[in-house]
Amino acid sequence: MDLNKNRIPENVKTIHLIAICGTGMGALACMLKELGYTITGSDQKVYPPMSDFLVQKGIGVIDEFREENVSYGPDLVVIGNAVTKNNPEVVRTLAMGLNYCSMPQALNRFIAADKKILLVTGTHGKTTTSAILAWLLFKAGCDPTFMIGGILKNFDSNYYLGNGEYIVIEGDEYDTAFFDKGPKLLHFDPTIAVLTSVEFDHADIFSDLAHVTSIFDNFFSGLSEHTTLIAFEGDKNVVDLLDNKTCRIERYGAGATADWRISETSIEASWTFFDVFKQGKSFGTFRTKLYGIHNLCNATAAIAIADHLMIPVEVISRGLETFQGIKRRQEIRGQTRQITVIDDFAHHPTAVRETISAVKTHCSNSRLVAVFEPRTNSSMRKVFQQVYPHSFDKADLVCIRKPPLLEKIPIGDRFSSEKLVEDLKKRGKEAYFFPDTESIIDFLAEAAKPGDQILIMSNGGFDNIHERLLKRL
Repeated sequence: MDLNKNRIPENVKTIHLIAICGTGMGALACMLKELGYTITGSDQKVYPPMSDFLVQKGIGVIDEFREENVSYGPDLVVIGNAVTKNNPEVVRTLAMGLNYCSMPQALNRFIAADKKILLVTGTHGKTTTSAILAWLLFKAGCDPTFMIGGILKNFDSNYYLGNGEYIVIEGDEYDTAFFDKGPKLLHFDPTIAVLTSVEFDHADIFSDLAHVTSIFDNFFSGLSEHTTLIAFEGDKNVVDLLDNKTCRIERYGAGATADWRISETSIEASWTFFDVFKQGKSFGTFRTKLYGIHNLCNATAAIAIADHLMIPVEVISRGLETFQGIKRRQEIRGQTRQITVIDDFAHHPTAVRETISAVKTHCSNSRLVAVFEPRTNSSMRKVFQQVYPHSFDKADLVCIRKPPLLEKIPIGDRFSSEKLVEDLKKRGKEAYFFPDTESIIDFLAEAAKPGDQILIMSNGGFDNIHERLLKRL
């Protein structure tokens, strides 16, 4: 499925990456460096943590896109999807006739070429499912390679170069590059694939749900009968996609039709216990530090793949128990005055709802304060204006920030945080609007009480609100 293979020459020694500070591009740069290639890279408005991470790995980052950055004539230029054809380095690359490719093309050629791909796709849960799977394989002695969209606490990294036969890849449906507007996941030919969910997202590149669905339908229709698809049975959009597919299909979830079924969940102290049935027969009882039914589903998808790879149930169980989670996924950033500050990447309405619900299960006797920054291209658009009010039902107090980059969105398409707060109040919620991060910190410094769980949700840095709030508290 790899596209434009002719762009990558045989004898590559020097590689330049344009937009190197993206999560995937940064990981790719580090992997290529470890494989012995000479790496250069550039980005705009370079900032930690990725810039610091790259420097620690011996990769210098040029803080500005300039033609001269590629004038030395690297053997290959990897172009990230964050830049357009008008980027000065892209213009120079084309003018010089340099070889260039996209990030997934480079991953396929240099990292995944001789490995069996385990690909995790879907709107939600990709990062967590991929991370659990990578850790289970590592604990089983499979020494996997992986590249994932979040930092695994067990590795303190979002990538790992292993010597085993498997590579775990988070299959992103976002576009590939300015010269390839198809989704990144179309570049991979997996041995086993996961489909976690299908919902409308990425409103900057997808027109509606049908557009998103067509992307996944195109990909899974192209899988061979030798590929196994592990699909979530609790999502109607996923189930509808399964018709007329030639690949082998197994379903997971909590429903009666699931081949891998979750049952008998319980919470004891910081542990979540759950039973898993395989084809109607008991497979095992597991415990994990993760919480929320969505995370148990993510774990079950990883369990199903591990079983396909002949990993014993005892090893799977130990792997789940020792999985430390992912940074920015229900991550406790600190506690002071008996107030806990939690960081989460949630931004889509479904992710916000499920995250709040999951956290509430572990603090049922405490007040849950939900702080939300609409920052993505989708959440800053009014496409989810009527949906978001239902996402905060389990929160006791809600703080909504004005979108920080609203000027990027046409006036008629803009999301209104003020209206969201009005709608939340109509639903009986205590909710407040804030024009900036500082005003949220000022408010919570006075309003927070001992025992509160403050859940902060954003896909960005949120002006370092976590550390600043903890300091004020």
